[in-house]
Amino acid sequence: MVVTVDPSSIKGDIWAAASKSSMQRACAAAIAAGGTSIIRNPGNSNDDKAALGVVEALGAQVKQEGNELIIQSSGIHARSTSVHCGESGLGIRMFTPLVALNKEAITITGEGSLVNRPMDFFDEVLPQLEVSVQSKEGKLPLVVKGPLVPKNITIDGSLSSQFLTGILLAYAAAGASDVAVTVTNLKSKPYVDLTLKVMEDFGLEVPENRHYESFYFKGKKPAAAGSRTYTVEGDWSGAAFLLVAGAIAGEINVKGLDVFSTQADKAILQALMSCSAGISIEPGQITVRPMPMKAFHFDATDCPDLFPPLVALAAYCNGKTVLEGVERLTHKESNRALTLQEEFGKMGLTIELQDDLMIIHGGDGLKGASVHSHHDHRIAMACAVAALKASGSTRIEKAEAINKSYPSFYDHICSLGATVKELV
Repeated sequence: MVVTVDPSSIKGDIWAAASKSSMQRACAAAIAAGGTSIIRNPGNSNDDKAALGVVEALGAQVKQEGNELIIQSSGIHARSTSVHCGESGLGIRMFTPLVALNKEAITITGEGSLVNRPMDFFDEVLPQLEVSVQSKEGKLPLVVKGPLVPKNITIDGSLSSQFLTGILLAYAAAGASDVAVTVTNLKSKPYVDLTLKVMEDFGLEVPENRHYESFYFKGKKPAAAGSRTYTVEGDWSGAAFLLVAGAIAGEINVKGLDVFSTQADKAILQALMSCSAGISIEPGQITVRPMPMKAFHFDATDCPDLFPPLVALAAYCNGKTVLEGVERLTHKESNRALTLQEEFGKMGLTIELQDDLMIIHGGDGLKGASVHSHHDHRIAMACAVAALKASGSTRIEKAEAINKSYPSFYDHICSLGATVKELV
């Protein structure tokens, strides 16, 4: 699909989409905890749909009633010999240890960029937990055969905290007792906080967090599998693009976000304040409006998904903006550092890459251009937001990449007054 975005002024109210980070963790916790889980405000992105497909393959019953999902689980008892995670990095990393709780061999597959992402972690860690693993030279497909047995282990958290999320959920589901997961070089700690909060909300044992260096399971007797209700949070990752759009192209009110959320991408507020964007935070909504903006320095190591909206923001800030955390961008849907440099370069923006730093020369305006998403949802959205104040129309190829996380994105910015046309 190709869309064009014309220079536009936007205004109005918009509700943030459901968080796929929250939604996918809720699906995993629901099947791990057992009983009946009612999930309100469920997401409908491709990643969310993939998560529901996984829990069904692992034995859960899923049905939708209005704006609620009902997941019924008697534990993890796979009804299929294969599990498909779509293109979800969180999904493959979180669900694989849960799949490994089964004693039968199960094949785990994915699609798109996921087939090229490294899975060496599982080759190295799962055998320590009495799980046999086969991979295609550290890539998908994976074949795992358990059952996983919780033990004291040390894992590397430098690539992603999502691996830790999967291990913690699997240990809780397996009734881990008097064991600890030690983590070195842990990144994205706010996402670990989100995992622990979801575990608590679903009645799973929450391990003792020892300064993010180890997580100790006492072996508390699990609560009886009953019924619980969980409301999926508004998505700070997707809302970051809306907030940046407001700072660039017109006053908008974004509703449905929890300013006390543990989502890492809530840090977009810090960036907006650092660059002197017009922003006010009130109960129930965040208002953003255009103001003269200055270059800023921001460490995105713990929130690497913010790089694309931050680049769009920095393009309209006077001076050289410096973003830290580039090393976290290699194994995303695309190599985002190079993709951002290439696609925004077509729009006239100079981006330098120096080791772990990205330097963005902003303030000279952007020009409309023909750009490509590289099948990366966040690149598509970043280009669309930046196009709102470019000189001339911007054409985005493979624009349907947004379906991975935010299928309503183009509709949402159109409702605010943006001129977006679908060509194919």
